[in-house]
Order: sequence, then C-alpha cells, then structure tokens
Amino acid sequence: MLTISPIPAFSDNYIWHLQQGGDHWVVDPGDARPVFDALDDKPLSGILITHHHPDHTGGIAELHRHYGCPVYGPGSIEGVTEPLANGDQREILGQPMQVMDVPGHTLDHLALLIEEPGSNGTPQLHLFCGDTLFAAGCGRLFEGTPVQMYQSLSKLAALPPETRVYCAHEYTLANLHFAEAVEPGNAAIRNRIAESEKLRADDRATLPSTIGEELATNPFLRCHIPGVARRAANHGANGGTEDSDEVEVFARLRRWKDKF
Repeated sequence: MLTISPIPAFSDNYIWHLQQGGDHWVVDPGDARPVFDALDDKPLSGILITHHHPDHTGGIAELHRHYGCPVYGPGSIEGVTEPLANGDQREILGQPMQVMDVPGHTLDHLALLIEEPGSNGTPQLHLFCGDTLFAAGCGRLFEGTPVQMYQSLSKLAALPPETRVYCAHEYTLANLHFAEAVEPGNAAIRNRIAESEKLRADDRATLPSTIGEELATNPFLRCHIPGVARRAANHGANGGTEDSDEVEVFARLRRWKDKF
C-alpha cells in the first residue's frame, strides 16, 4: 500500500514523502535536513521535482550526494538526472506515473500523476502539482501568461473528482478567505473554512484535497460561474464590465488575489 505524508519545511512548504514497502521517495525537497530527519536511517530511492524554484529544489544536491538516488524532473533544473517531459510515463514505487506539462507559475512546471490500484477496481490517482494548483487557489504568474495558467488548471480540473491533490504549501485558509470574498454565498467554502481551522488548530495539514473539493470551492476553477465573473469584474474601485470569457475572468481573479 502506498503511504503519502507531508514533511513540513521552511514556514509553509510541504515535502511529500511517498513510501511503499522499503522504498522511499520525496517530492520537491527544498531543504535536505527535514528529509534526513524523516527518513532517519532509511534509504531514499528517488526524488521528484515539479519546478525550479529554490524552495522546491534546494535539497537536491545534498540528498543526491548522500543517497545516490535518481532525480526526476524538468530537464532545465541542475541536479535532475532523469529529465521528464509532457506525456512521459514512468514507474514509481511500482505504480505508473504520468507527466503533465502545466506552465503558468513557471514555464518548466510539471504535474506528476501517480495511479495506485484501488480496492474496488477503480484506481486512486495522486496528483503532485507543486505550485500550479493550491487548495482553494493557484500559484502566482511569475513566468507564464493567464492563458497558459488557465489551460493548465483546466487540464487538472478535468481529472476524476476523487483524485487526491498534493500541493506544496499550507496556504489553504488564506486562499479560502479569498474564495469567500469571491463567493460569499458558497456554503461549501464556509464548511471548508471551518474544517481547515480545526485541522490547523491541531497543527495538522489541510492537505491533500481532492479535485472534487477544488471544483466546489476554488474560485480559479470556477471562472465559468456567472457570480464569480461578476465579482471578478466589480470588486474594488477599478472593476470593469462583466466578461464571460473565462481566461479574462481568471486574469481578473489572479490580479485581485495578488493584492488581497
């Protein structure tokens, strides 16, 4: 059975730790020390990387030097030994992994989708999406365009609703408060805020979420909702006319969130 758990790093990062039997992999190790502490004396079988930002890659060199394990990720990143590209298929921990190109936050950003056999015959999908899709939010557009990011998010939103979403930061409550400002009448958002507050009060992660949960509460996946488009157009003194173009709605939401 595949076990996935968060290793906290820095102030709000999660390094995801995947374990099956005696095999251990980590996703986006921005710092090597928390990984050493989590593994204790156990070996590290491999590293997965979603994009080049230092808080996702800073531990690569030290971990690779210590364990000699392969590093899978965008070929543009120093330290990657097994370059990945859109559409690639690999086997990780005995499970098939699909590589998806999701530019927007950065141009080299990848999402990694691992398929685990389900007990009822339906596979359980695990999505490692770095900083593209967050719980109730999405990453800033540091390199890409609104069109690129919207297309990337749409690709992830089309995954089965039961897909588990493992993003790389504990931003959930801040994102949900923005989501509530966008959709003040959305009961699913209110309920998710209450649940997330309880988890954080116990110092527990609010992740993973699911694609279904994101479709119900994440404004960046709800640009087709007329009420979201109206709020995106009309918030603040510099609001514009309502626009049904979903990319423009997304762009307005992202600008609003940048200043929220």
